[in-house]
Amino acid sequence: MVKLVLLHKADSIYEDEPDVVYDFPRSYLKAAREGVGDWIVYYEPVKAGPRGYFAVAKIRTVIPKPGVEGRFLAIIEPGSYLPFDREVPRLVNGRPLEVSLAESDGSPRKGGAVQRAVRRLPEADFAKIVNLGLPYDLERQEETRYDPAAGGFAEDALAFQRPVTERLTRRPYRDVAFRRKVREAYDYRCAISGLRLRNGGGRPEVQAAHIRPVEKGGSDFVRNGLALSGTVHWMFDRGLISVAEDCETILISRNKVPGDVIQRLLRPDGKLLKPSDARDWPSPVNLQWHRENVFGQVLSDAPIDWG
Repeated sequence: MVKLVLLHKADSIYEDEPDVVYDFPRSYLKAAREGVGDWIVYYEPVKAGPRGYFAVAKIRTVIPKPGVEGRFLAIIEPGSYLPFDREVPRLVNGRPLEVSLAESDGSPRKGGAVQRAVRRLPEADFAKIVNLGLPYDLERQEETRYDPAAGGFAEDALAFQRPVTERLTRRPYRDVAFRRKVREAYDYRCAISGLRLRNGGGRPEVQAAHIRPVEKGGSDFVRNGLALSGTVHWMFDRGLISVAEDCETILISRNKVPGDVIQRLLRPDGKLLKPSDARDWPSPVNLQWHRENVFGQVLSDAPIDWG
């Protein structure tokens, strides 16, 4: 096994869905197969945008692309994708983070390995990139963000001693990383009510909801998330609210939700508030999964006390 860097462009001719599959030509097949079972870092090339390194994931297997000669698919391990808390620049202090992209004096190389869509990544370079994008103390940063005196991190006091890959698999760490990215993408507003509420200390009240739960095959991709207020999150998880096939009209289980509750909780136009960056818009596939598997599937027929 070997770690890899995979180049990704949102408008590429290759049909990538970063948390699900990576589409590539035969010329990269050998390297991709070497990466099966190991972690990869996603990278946005200069001509595609400013992000640089922006996420990690793990390759589960590599298969031929059905119906397309000379193309292959790297299938991403379900639940492994995790966006960086902050995108990592291509150069730090004028030097590439990848050894293979640097000249002997540390200056950036041109051409060659720089242009490869799939390239091998030494363990040290992987750790360096991940530590910049997903710092070991991210949980502490979030906990003290609005309350500098917050504690409760005795168990994690030595988190920096953990291997990077162990950190990437810890559910509490991933939950914090997901919450930060989703709430930021929606500018701390509830996607259904449109409200941006903060408590007395300035802490945002909006929560990060998985559209398709991780335990049901969902990922920690922002496109599998919605920023929702506590009440709306509860309703969404219980199938009282969903999003229509147009990916913007809010659906309500009207036989379960009173009209006055709908008026208080929905945006006036009945449309979903989306992130300003289209790359963060909720995935149609995930929304479809929620409609088909959660919406209208309230576990009990007992009346709900709406207060």
